[in-house]
Amino acid sequence: MNLTAFLTAAVLAASAPAAAPAVVPAADRGVQFVSDGITAYGTLHVPAHRAGRRLPAALLIPGSGPTDRDGNVPPAVTPATLKLLAGALDQDGFATLRFDKYGTGRTGLGGLDPATLDLSTFTRQATAAFTALRDQPEVDPRAVSIVGHSEGGLQALLVSRRVRVASLVLLAPQDLRLLDLVRLQLDAQIAPADQAVLARVITDFRAGRPLDYTGMSADVATFLQQEFFSPANVKFVRSDDAVYPPAVARPGRRVLLTCGTLDTQVPCRTTPPLAAALRTTAKPLPVDHFQHAAGTPVNDQVLDPSVVTALKQFLEHR
Repeated sequence: MNLTAFLTAAVLAASAPAAAPAVVPAADRGVQFVSDGITAYGTLHVPAHRAGRRLPAALLIPGSGPTDRDGNVPPAVTPATLKLLAGALDQDGFATLRFDKYGTGRTGLGGLDPATLDLSTFTRQATAAFTALRDQPEVDPRAVSIVGHSEGGLQALLVSRRVRVASLVLLAPQDLRLLDLVRLQLDAQIAPADQAVLARVITDFRAGRPLDYTGMSADVATFLQQEFFSPANVKFVRSDDAVYPPAVARPGRRVLLTCGTLDTQVPCRTTPPLAAALRTTAKPLPVDHFQHAAGTPVNDQVLDPSVVTALKQFLEHR
């Protein structure tokens, strides 16, 4: 090669655009982590991204009862709320981790006695899940948020007292003591005589006195005995009922707090004390507890667009 040809080749090489970073396609993968010696299982969703880029991330915490990683209580209640939220967050470039809490999905009870479980057991598990997400190679450890739905909103507040959180998204969060919320929900469905007995039962339970269901209809009494005051549930109920959510809320971090104008489980009218404690304003959305539009069947797996828009607007200003 003569000198002129060599110089020309060098100039062309120097002016050629650098190759664009490879794009890693979106993918799900299984994640496991340990809390209290029990292995829990979940799904990490990583959106499409440039190779080597660290992504913002969000831990998704499920609601009350045996709600699994997708936000379902199969076979009866399968709205897939958390799975849908993971999809919405994917559109904003967020990696997400959703997990099977104790008693659900692949995690199951792991040998635990249900009668020994209390609120703090689940808080420790959710904190371990947060750490597992923060430590994933695709995740920016300084940009990990928590999204909590229903009781998961209370857990989000509790976990955020233990770890550094970039922001909180609280979707229809538990904002009253547990039994106050139960009473609010049941009073809308039961007769006045049952309402009076329910108030007495709650008072006696909190005082540690024997529970007397005299004067209550058999179906309501059976429901309470099975769902809240059975030997398997009483320790958890007592520990959850001891927590007033506004009292554990810490102001000073970015928060999206929503309530549903169609939500009969956590109605908007109960939200102001929690909003005041967080020094924010609750955002009312035209949705039910499962983040559905009016008239949507419980098991329709769809988020109302208002929920997706609220997330997007909040995250755009992170």
